[in-house]
Amino acid sequence: AHVARACGTSNAAVHYHFGTKNDLITALVERHQDALARRRADYVARVGEHPGLRDWVACFVLPMTDHLAALGRPTWFARFNAQLVTDPTLHPILEQRFRADPAMATVLEGIHRCVAQLPPEVRAERAAITGHLMMHMAADRERALARGTPTTRETWRDTADGLIDAIVGLWQAPVS
Repeated sequence: AHVARACGTSNAAVHYHFGTKNDLITALVERHQDALARRRADYVARVGEHPGLRDWVACFVLPMTDHLAALGRPTWFARFNAQLVTDPTLHPILEQRFRADPAMATVLEGIHRCVAQLPPEVRAERAAITGHLMMHMAADRERALARGTPTTRETWRDTADGLIDAIVGLWQAPVS
C-alpha cells in the first residue's frame, strides 16, 4: 500500500509489475547492487600490485558511500539495506546478490589474505561486524541527513574515511 501511494498507483498495479513483496524487494536490491558492483569493480581494478588491508577495506566501503552520495537527498537506500540485513526472511535477498558479485569476492579474499593469521571463526565474526558497521553507520548518517540534523562527518567521502579507519582497526584488533 505504501509503495502504491508513493508511486501514485494502485496495489493491483504494483502487484502486477512486481508480484510478491519479495519480488519487489529483489528488484530494488538488483537495481542498486548492479551500480554498486560496477563501482566496486572499478575500485578493485585500481588497488595496485601489492594492496594492503586498508586498500581492500576501501574497496568494500567506497562503492557504498559513493553510491549514496550520487543518489542525493533524500534517499532511503541505506536505511532499506539496514532493514534487510536484520530481517531473517529478507536478508537472503541481499546476501545472494552480495555473494554473486565477483568484485566483492575479490575484496573479501583480499581482506582475508591480509588477516590470514586470525582464526577462521574470528575472521567470520569480524566480517559480520564489518558488514553491520558499514550498513548501520550509513543508515544513521542517511537518517540524520533526512531529518536535517548534524552528522559526525561532513560528506559521504569523509564518512567513508571514518568507516575505513574503524574497519581496519577492527580487523587489526588483538584476539582475546
